[in-house]
Amino acid sequence: MKSIQLQTTQNVKIDYEIASLLDRVLAFFIDLIAVFLAYSILSLVVFLFLILTGAHEAFYSLANGLFLLPIMVFYTLVMESLNKGRTLGKMVLKIQVIRIDGGQAQFMDYFVRWVFRIIDLWFSFGGLAAICISGSVKGQRIGGVLSNTTVVKSNPALRTSLKRILNIDSRSSYKPVYPQVKQFKESDMLLIKQTLDRYSRFRNRAHKEAIE
Repeated sequence: MKSIQLQTTQNVKIDYEIASLLDRVLAFFIDLIAVFLAYSILSLVVFLFLILTGAHEAFYSLANGLFLLPIMVFYTLVMESLNKGRTLGKMVLKIQVIRIDGGQAQFMDYFVRWVFRIIDLWFSFGGLAAICISGSVKGQRIGGVLSNTTVVKSNPALRTSLKRILNIDSRSSYKPVYPQVKQFKESDMLLIKQTLDRYSRFRNRAHKEAIE
């Protein structure tokens, strides 16, 4: 699995797993189904209103242009802008759009991604996006490169796995070199271990201060 490391504004490095091409394809089709259902339901409501009220057929064309078509066109842009880089499909697959520099993605970032969907997805039937995502170290299509964003798994990767924790010897069978260590709770020891691991990998000022 590809991964990416982001540095937040607080100088903290966080590892994220880049969403796979399969995750993105599945999310895309879930979004298509959601848009199709929403369009169908609203279209049926407008049609029934037209029949019951005897309104002119031009009303249906007007409603279609003002309300129904924009749902299909602007769905992705609106959902990602209002939902922190997640559409319904991305929520189901637990993936989201983030900025590579660690900052909060803004409307213009989502807008650039949305504009280049025309090239990445629709004009090439998704072929160009698939090639770019598969060949990119950061899993970016053209819209992602220009907006400095990518799609990642929603949860950052944990440094300490459950398997590693379970492999720690129990306190009853372990004889500590420094008896004072018994004063620490297990949560304290895990915090110390995480801090030491982080400093051993990234020897910068912030992690040095944490060690001190």
